[in-house]
Amino acid sequence: MDLVGACRVFVQVGERGSFTLGAAAAGVPQPVASRRIAALERRLGGPLFDRSGRRAALTPFGRDLLPSARRLVELADALEHDAEQARLRPLAFAVPELCPVRPLAQLDAEARELGMVLGFRPAGPAARAELLNAHEVRLALVAVPPGEAGWAVPLGVAGAVVTDPRPLRVESLRPARAQPAFRRIWVQPEDDLPHIRGRLEQLGHRAALLPAQVALAPSLTAAVSETLRSDALLLCSSAQAEEYGLFWRALAGQPVARGYRLRAGGGVDARTVGEALREPIGHCLGVPADGRVRP
Repeated sequence: MDLVGACRVFVQVGERGSFTLGAAAAGVPQPVASRRIAALERRLGGPLFDRSGRRAALTPFGRDLLPSARRLVELADALEHDAEQARLRPLAFAVPELCPVRPLAQLDAEARELGMVLGFRPAGPAARAELLNAHEVRLALVAVPPGEAGWAVPLGVAGAVVTDPRPLRVESLRPARAQPAFRRIWVQPEDDLPHIRGRLEQLGHRAALLPAQVALAPSLTAAVSETLRSDALLLCSSAQAEEYGLFWRALAGQPVARGYRLRAGGGVDARTVGEALREPIGHCLGVPADGRVRP
């Protein structure tokens, strides 16, 4: 039997002295209320109401048990309330600092349709992994090489001036002997990783670029600022270039790409979440529509 449901009817009928009013207050038909009271009496081993009169008067046995039944119902209501609050508590999710607001809002909206509320924690690559390891977040998009990734984001270079739309050959940036000035490629903190910055530096070394031509910016804002006020180039995704109003070119030869994998802790299934939210997560990361990688 449903002990809580039966006690709920018992409390309502006992407080009102009427099976009709008590059933209505408990939100059940009167025949259901009567059956629940009868089942509760069998369970507890004695009559709870004196049915000889017109009112549903409590027996001495019923009066003794009514306070305990009331406490049980209150505890059950408190449990349901706490469960509702727990369902609404945001699931802390560490994401790259470069994720735009609108795609994050769309990701949260789709997660809510699945019964999840996301609380985003923008952070750099190392910080995201640390937050997950310290159990400060329950989900994190960690940076990994593209071959290990659930989402891969091809990178190119973007500038403030319209140039040749064809893929850029890194050796074309090699400074001429008669012209000591050179163009930099600014690397944002999100890409300060061996498989991205290290890979670009290798390409620059092979193309005989100066070491200073591949430079790490202290922040994404600083990197974009340097690009806007000079002929420098920003290493970024095509989605970022569009967001910042820059003109994007792919890199010729072997590609350079960001890789991301969803990792989870605290009882969250990363694979299930990743599969359910694959498209909106990819949109946040700037994955091209024709280049998504399944998690």
